[in-house]
Amino acid sequence: MLNVPAQAFPASGSQQRAAAGGRSKVPLKPGRSLMDWIRLTKSGKDLTGLKGRLIEVTEEELAKHSKKDDCWICIRGLVYNVTPYMEYHPGGDDELMRAAGTDGTDLFDQVHRWVNYESMLKECLVGRMALKPVAATTETCCALPEGKKLLNGMLPKNKVLDTSSKDLTPSYDWFQTDYLVTVVIYTKQKGMNSEMVIVDHQDGRLRVDSILRDYSYLLHIELSYAVQEDITVHIAEKVGKVEIVLKKKDNIPWSKLGQPLNSHNSFIKCTDRGLYYRKCKLISKTEVTHDTKLFCLMLPQSTHLQVPVGHHIYLKQIIAGTEIVKPYTPVSCSLKSDFKEPSHHDSTHLILMIKIYPNGLFTPELDHLQIGDYISVSNSEGSFKKSQVQTLEDLFLLAAGTGFTPMVKLLNYVLTNVCSLRTVKLMFFNKTEDDILWRNQLEQLALKDKRFEVQFILSEPKKEGTGKQGKISSSLLSDFLKRSKKDSKLLICVCGPAPFTEQGIQFLQDLGYSKEEVHRFTA
Repeated sequence: MLNVPAQAFPASGSQQRAAAGGRSKVPLKPGRSLMDWIRLTKSGKDLTGLKGRLIEVTEEELAKHSKKDDCWICIRGLVYNVTPYMEYHPGGDDELMRAAGTDGTDLFDQVHRWVNYESMLKECLVGRMALKPVAATTETCCALPEGKKLLNGMLPKNKVLDTSSKDLTPSYDWFQTDYLVTVVIYTKQKGMNSEMVIVDHQDGRLRVDSILRDYSYLLHIELSYAVQEDITVHIAEKVGKVEIVLKKKDNIPWSKLGQPLNSHNSFIKCTDRGLYYRKCKLISKTEVTHDTKLFCLMLPQSTHLQVPVGHHIYLKQIIAGTEIVKPYTPVSCSLKSDFKEPSHHDSTHLILMIKIYPNGLFTPELDHLQIGDYISVSNSEGSFKKSQVQTLEDLFLLAAGTGFTPMVKLLNYVLTNVCSLRTVKLMFFNKTEDDILWRNQLEQLALKDKRFEVQFILSEPKKEGTGKQGKISSSLLSDFLKRSKKDSKLLICVCGPAPFTEQGIQFLQDLGYSKEEVHRFTA
């Protein structure tokens, strides 16, 4: 979605408030870039202060290291000395200090749990947190009934859930014919659709992740025998049944589906599930503007992944031996709502609109990819739900720069599927006319669909009299946010760089719009 620097620790405070469009950044001193940090970690310098030793850290010991010149932080049971990282952190040392001497896992997960902190901070590892004695608990484990514990020769491995979720615990089974193996998941969730099921088959391993509200139900199995690459997914929406059909390579009977792998048959919160990546092939790269390109990635044949409207994925690259991860929102091929996507742009492909920063670390490497090269792509994430727009009458979109990307699929969806819609208005902020993404398509869409209107706002126009000028302001928004009728049901979506988003949200609050009427796109 936005080209923001990968960080090795969570943003919070002002960064959380700006989560819609990017991360708040502070000016870094010369020689304090991400690449400079990577060079430092590979210099052999002792960054922990322990001369290579790893220690067991108690809560009392962790709490002693809570100053800027002596700062330890715990993430998922591992303790890091982040003191040397202070000057390299794009969010500033104040953000790191919010977790100084404490467990910072929750802060980390709030904004970008996807960052590979193990790689970024591996030379800062102090050791593990000491385990505390655990008192006996009466918490109930949501296991399957005794009669179903051994399912087709496989022993399920369940995780402990809170009691409010135990009635939703899914289950699975499988059956076979001479040529096919069908895995059936009973999600017990009405309204399931293909976007809520992610299937991967790699190296004989089947991974099926079903998203049920805020929970993830995972099947992870090493199959007994080889199957073909093409996998079919069927979903009975009304009853929540998911079928994954596999074609046998050899016409032999299976005595069992396979062996359970890590986290198999687990039902946990989505935020507790680590991101899963698969390799996708770059099949085309085309220019959108002078510094922005459209990348088309092909998913593996044995992957089923459909990114919902308003959700994003993560790209991962190894740069200078360190894993760097960045979020991007897939777009459609076109803004024309009746556009029939050609066969090479169907659900087996992801299309990303990415701004290339010449002096950046991540995007130049991305731009250097050749057609046929591969890059790692994660599952999708996001908080936007189609239910937010199903009965809308007015939709207002505020975008700046590449914050426009989540608006692309949203425009296609609402103009095609929301019958109650009266008006859709986009206010698109850019520096110059040359920076406007898909200007011609936006203008053509406005001519074709009378419900749609676009306004371009330039902060650095090349010449006078080229339309509205300036930056986001209360007066601009007040004129722009005109309902189609009194008390119409509306939604305002905002996405752009952190200062833009923060200011926009504040202006909307000042104008009296409620939290329910405003959505900030994350990542």
